[in-house]
Amino acid sequence: MRILTLLALLLGSACLPPAIGGPLRPAQDRPNIVLIMADDLGFSDIGSYGSEIPTPHLDRLANNGLRFTQFYNTSRCCPTRASLLTGLYQHQAGIGEMTRRHETSTEGFVGHLNEHCRTLGEVLGSAGYRTYLSGKWHVGQAEQAWWPRQRGFDRFYGLLGGASSFFRPKGLYLDNELLPVPDDPDYYTTDAFTDYALEFIDETPKGTPFLLYLAHTAPHWPLHARDEDIAKFRGCYTQGWDRLREERFARQVELGIVDEAQGLSPRDFEVPAWDSLTDQERDDLDHRMAVYAAMIYRMDHNIGRLIKHLEARGELDNTLIMFLSDNGGCPEPWNTTNPRGNSHLGGGTIADIYDRNKSGGISYGQGWANASNTPLRRYKTQSHEGGISTPFIVHWPAGLSVAPGTITHTPGHIIDVMPTVIELAGANYPEVFDGHHVHPLPGKSLTTVFATGDRVPHDWLFWEHRLEGAVRHGDWKAIQRQPTGRWFLYHMGQDRTETNDLAAQYPEILRLMEHKWWEWALTNKATPERMPPRPPITTAPDFRAPLE
Repeated sequence: MRILTLLALLLGSACLPPAIGGPLRPAQDRPNIVLIMADDLGFSDIGSYGSEIPTPHLDRLANNGLRFTQFYNTSRCCPTRASLLTGLYQHQAGIGEMTRRHETSTEGFVGHLNEHCRTLGEVLGSAGYRTYLSGKWHVGQAEQAWWPRQRGFDRFYGLLGGASSFFRPKGLYLDNELLPVPDDPDYYTTDAFTDYALEFIDETPKGTPFLLYLAHTAPHWPLHARDEDIAKFRGCYTQGWDRLREERFARQVELGIVDEAQGLSPRDFEVPAWDSLTDQERDDLDHRMAVYAAMIYRMDHNIGRLIKHLEARGELDNTLIMFLSDNGGCPEPWNTTNPRGNSHLGGGTIADIYDRNKSGGISYGQGWANASNTPLRRYKTQSHEGGISTPFIVHWPAGLSVAPGTITHTPGHIIDVMPTVIELAGANYPEVFDGHHVHPLPGKSLTTVFATGDRVPHDWLFWEHRLEGAVRHGDWKAIQRQPTGRWFLYHMGQDRTETNDLAAQYPEILRLMEHKWWEWALTNKATPERMPPRPPITTAPDFRAPLE
């Protein structure tokens, strides 16, 4: 298979690079591409990453494909989706935070995909692919010009916004048409998103490759699951989150996902010991986690339906399937009377779980979110590993050269997806579109990892969300925590759980990493203008400094 060369570009360069791409290969040589995204799924929430929740279909993809242990998102739904769809850092695409304009707005925070980016649908559509989206959009809905059909997708079924009832969702669209609230008593979004995905695939002309972006809303709140699925897990979590974290960690070590020597991060400081809770609290929390598990179980069931459908069409072998989550486990309690009170208990009531009209206010709480992200620290919206690390499974029998079941520890990022599919599709990435400059791609193709299980890593990777920054260089990672703005320094090779702050021990390394982050943030409109840059660095530290 011809490998295209991606130019290494410095962010902020005044010179535009040549367009990426070349002559199209014959359709039969180009893979179908399926991107499956879960919503608020934690690092350890599926079987092939240590979970007790049965996910046989995802495990099949993992055991016959490739798993990444250090693959990154951007810590929250809107920014991650913007980055995945465009191959850019989310601020370059215009969605530094959510789909609302930030009060300190620069062009990095306009709240919708801007004119300086192209989506996967637009890029692959120009290469002859049919392009489909079923599920959650959430990268701009106020104006129709920002919708999926207007941004490169031939067909769309799903939600323009972020969350709704799983049984009676409001705001469903088919293409550009607003649909009525479903009145079918058997309707469930996870099933319906898959139904339409399969229909779209069947609309593809013979011999034409397709892109399917299947963006599930599971297991995002509200906690809604089918009764028969909940019954499978009720009573399975009475041992609590402390025991669950230990059991998941042991399975991760056995699977080769994590290094036992690095250990399990301590229980989050905001989460009480399970044994300190009352019997009523433990029963309530068992029920919440049972519903959460049921949502993941149903999502996996539908992924199985997709796999079976591709097999029946004879297209599974030459379909590149990639599975990931938009952020780590979600600690939000969404208690309307006290948004942060008793956050470990979750929001809403158990009765709300069975109210099919509920569109929010029902969550599983901070304690279970801590378990979802085993063995990592912290959660969704934060730049600690628990917020930005995702399972990432790649399955492509006709294209992967690594042994089935390979686990790679090479870091990757969602900005790498666009250059990967451009290379495999033989597509062209424009430098100018409709009179607007298009940002160069900062990512690196994953095809070398597909071939060998390894590659030369990114020199630098960056994160920002809610003024919390992070930067990774080799095994070194620095994080700026709010509200203090203090920077912390960790060594991922020895401390993936981020429990040993090395800032005082290696100040020169931290200083350069802090400077690099500010340089990136200011260049990419990733921070409000009121925050001044740090002073320049005059000497370079030794990043090979041994750890004591």
